[in-house]
Amino acid sequence: MELENFDTDGAQQQLWDCSRLFVKSVQKRFQNQKIKAIFPDMGAAAYVKFQWKDETIKYGSLNDRKPVTDDDEIIMLIAPDHQMLDQVQKIAYSLLDDDDMQEKPLIMWNPQLFSGDVGIGLNVRRVRNEFLRTFTTVYSLKPLPTGAIFKRYPGLWKIFLDDKQRPGRYLFAREQASKPDAEDLEAILLQGSAPGDEPQVPSFLANAMATMSYLGRFMRALSQ
Repeated sequence: MELENFDTDGAQQQLWDCSRLFVKSVQKRFQNQKIKAIFPDMGAAAYVKFQWKDETIKYGSLNDRKPVTDDDEIIMLIAPDHQMLDQVQKIAYSLLDDDDMQEKPLIMWNPQLFSGDVGIGLNVRRVRNEFLRTFTTVYSLKPLPTGAIFKRYPGLWKIFLDDKQRPGRYLFAREQASKPDAEDLEAILLQGSAPGDEPQVPSFLANAMATMSYLGRFMRALSQ
């Protein structure tokens, strides 16, 4: 899931609570494997280690001198952001150089490795995109101001739009093999607009306030 805008009071707690559910599901699936959960910084790692006293996993951060050790069997990167892309790449490449790489999967939960900074050069974007294409997206749910993007492996990427006639419900718009980009979304949104409608561009604050609401609504709609 692509959870964003966690700058408000209590939002970080919500983020780590969500990540804990995912970590516990991996623990349940791989009970005999040694799991290492790596967080964006040492403060976050220390916080969850104190909060998750009942967990039997190891903790680390991307700031550690050696985030991954030889006895780690499953490596989970929790909410890495674009500022930590270099560290994420080093971990991934170190596993490729490991003779036991088949036994050491690298899992990323809620990665935010894309940056909206206009100053980022084309070469940096190309390297980042090529690196991210080496991963398989198993599950993705991205709320949008007017809909959502959803994928569950091995299915295709699906795009949903808000149902204007039934608030809180969604209409299936399209599915495709590749992840929808800005041009795909713009074309679909324009097709879904009624004649004469003015494009609505929500403010940053409105997007931030609506993210969790859209996520909850979309999950409920999927279950119906």
